[in-house]
Amino acid sequence: MFEIKNVSMIYDMDSDEKMYALSDVDLSLPDHGLIGIIGPSGSGKSTLMYCLSSLKEPTEGSIIYNGEEITHLTPAQRETLRRRKFGFIFQKHYLVPYMNAFDNCVVAALPGDEGCAQRAKALMEQLGLREKEFKKRPAKLSGGQCQRVAIARSMINGPEVVFADEPTASLDHENAFNVMRVLREYADEHLVLVVTHDRSILQDADRVIEIWDGRISAVKETER
Repeated sequence: MFEIKNVSMIYDMDSDEKMYALSDVDLSLPDHGLIGIIGPSGSGKSTLMYCLSSLKEPTEGSIIYNGEEITHLTPAQRETLRRRKFGFIFQKHYLVPYMNAFDNCVVAALPGDEGCAQRAKALMEQLGLREKEFKKRPAKLSGGQCQRVAIARSMINGPEVVFADEPTASLDHENAFNVMRVLREYADEHLVLVVTHDRSILQDADRVIEIWDGRISAVKETER
C-alpha cells in the first residue's frame, strides 16, 4: 500500500548545519495490519506519520500510496485523499467545544452518509462510552472520554488507513487496553499505524518499526 523511497525531512535548509527529522527512509507497508512506530522523543516517528498522511511534504524522496505518488499533490488533492481514505487520532482530541460527543463523531462523516449515526453509536459503545455520555459536551467529559470520542470519529468513514499518534496517552490502563483491542480488530482488514514511545501497547502489533535520530534502526515482524 505504501512505498517510501529515500524520504528525508530537513529543517533549517539555509543553515550551515541542517537538521534532519528524517534521513533516507526506505520502507514498504502492507494494505492491512497493526504497525507500531516507536522511538524516543524527537526521533522522527511523528514526522514520518505526518509525511505518510500528506500532512507534511518531505524535503526529499517519494511516497507512493496505492500506486500513486502523493508527495507532490495539490492542497486540494491532499485534502480529498485525507478526507476519503485516512483517519487521524492525535495526542490532543481536537473536539469541537460547542458540539456534544455524538455530534463530534458524526461531523467527520462524508456528505450524504445516511448510516453514519448508527456507526457512530456502535463505535462509541465499542470504545466504552455510555449512551448518557453521547449528549455531553467535551467540557463535561474526562480527557480519556474525549480521546475515545476522537478515536470513534477517526473511524467513522471506514478509512483505509488510520494514523494514530500516541492514541492511549490520556487513557488509564483498562481503557488503553480496550482502545488497542478495537484498533487491533480494525487492523485485520485495514492499515493502522500507531506512533508511540510505549512499547507495552504494541504487544499485538504485526510489525514494529524502531526509529532513532530520523533513521529506521530496526523493523521487527511479530507472530500472532
